[in-house]
Amino acid sequence: MRTATGPALRAALDEDVDRLLSAEPEVRADAHDSVHQMRVATRRLRSVLRSYRDVFRRKEIDEIREELRWLAGLLGVARDAEVRAERFAALAAEQSGEQRRVCRRLVTVERHRYAEAHREVLRALDGERYRRLRRRLKALRRDPPLRRKRVRADATRTFSGVLRDDFRRVRRLVRAEETVEPADRVEHLHEIRKAAKRLRYSADAAVPVLNGPAEELSARAKKLQTVLGDHRDAIEAMTTIRARAAAASTRGIVTADYDRLYDAESDAARKALDQYPAATEFLRHKYGH
Repeated sequence: MRTATGPALRAALDEDVDRLLSAEPEVRADAHDSVHQMRVATRRLRSVLRSYRDVFRRKEIDEIREELRWLAGLLGVARDAEVRAERFAALAAEQSGEQRRVCRRLVTVERHRYAEAHREVLRALDGERYRRLRRRLKALRRDPPLRRKRVRADATRTFSGVLRDDFRRVRRLVRAEETVEPADRVEHLHEIRKAAKRLRYSADAAVPVLNGPAEELSARAKKLQTVLGDHRDAIEAMTTIRARAAAASTRGIVTADYDRLYDAESDAARKALDQYPAATEFLRHKYGH
């Protein structure tokens, strides 16, 4: 039976908005992984609004996306510190002696950064800007600003077209990597990761309409996103270790233990990239085949 674009997209939005708003109480209580869940929900909704932007009246959606970007940025500061703390704690468990103590100091610093960032998130959640965003999100669920000409369009065609565009965007970025300078490769891989994440979220929104093919595309995009996410986490950890080593050096502290930890993270980054070719294999085929 033919499904119209309007109801199908409205259902996807309802689920995404509910996921975001439901995470708020957990973040306020500082429940485990709550910041991560709210950040993902925020990014997911923003990504879906971007991928399916041609179905909406642009001005209203662009304003909401900008506010979601602001919220995701606040959550991101806390989440990034949380990830680094967890990563250094895991690294500490593999070390001994002074290297373990260095890791524990890194954990302490990152947990302090997380606590400060979480307080900033709470201030934002209590502020008028977030209250306005909540009202707009509830209105988005109730009456999304859909373009009249697109509401009745065939959902299969609309959703397939969006996935095709997002798929091609990832493929173009992967192919362009051959021309990227070595110094720019880390940031280019980060752009590929973001494009893969966008493809994953647009595919998730399309699952009720396209079923298996959308599920498969989401799974493949998630794998690519995960591989590059592991690489990015290692790179961020390396940057933090280098900064702490530089600070220690200015105080006359020998940085050999920092250097060994840096090498361990460098090895983790390399191992993540070892999985990259296989994770991009699905891009060798045309979308839909």
